[in-house]
Amino acid sequence: MSQDAVPKSRWTLVTRHLGWEVRVFDELDSTNSHALTLADDPKRHGLIILARSQSAGRGQYGRTWIAPPESSVLASILVFPPLALRRPVVMTAWAAVAVSEVILKLTGLQASIKWPNDVFVGGKKVCGFLIEQKTTGAADAPLATVIGIGLNVTQPANDFKAANLPDAGSLASLTGKTHSVDGVARAIFHRMDEEYERLLCGDLASLESLWQWRFGLIGKPVVVELADGARRGQLLDVSFQGLTLKETTGVTQLTPELVRRITLDTP
Repeated sequence: MSQDAVPKSRWTLVTRHLGWEVRVFDELDSTNSHALTLADDPKRHGLIILARSQSAGRGQYGRTWIAPPESSVLASILVFPPLALRRPVVMTAWAAVAVSEVILKLTGLQASIKWPNDVFVGGKKVCGFLIEQKTTGAADAPLATVIGIGLNVTQPANDFKAANLPDAGSLASLTGKTHSVDGVARAIFHRMDEEYERLLCGDLASLESLWQWRFGLIGKPVVVELADGARRGQLLDVSFQGLTLKETTGVTQLTPELVRRITLDTP
């Protein structure tokens, strides 16, 4: 889908930073791909691309994200964050915490965040994120960041069973209640806008605290997967600055961007 694709409709949200224009499409190959074609102009900061369905949605490490039409929030947010905020770990936490808080508000269910970019509720994956960045030309030009969100909303449990996805879920399958995809999307955009304002004011600590709490593996034995292999130990801390892992050989600091996955180390 090219930059010339025509949206079916447009929303204008009453926000400070995000959603001054939400372009809504019946179908795109990938909301992230489309947003990246628009990432050459910092004046588009806060533009949101929303699709009713995707034909080639992308997840982390080249995985696909497929959702039936009108079943999920499929969105990409284009921002040009200042240097202090543009790290992928901060951008991912920003989206993951916002989605988790919206899920709690709408369903009363607590969500957990699985490294690096998944949200689980009741042991079921309901949401994934994809952070992609693009330079806009000159070395000192703003760095465009696209935050892709895929949140399952209306799919019944039988859909995941038929697709052989026993670890996947949706807001509907977990609550038995009907939720409006558009209503959930708007709630997420408003929550992310509120949090972005706090981040611009220098309050990274509040986001970091909520992200750490929802991570849930601090103090537990884990397997940390890096590009060059796996490491085992007790996870002492997780922060935007790094992961602290207690191994048999000592305590190690790991840069967040180098960590592919963290899982509980079970006997």
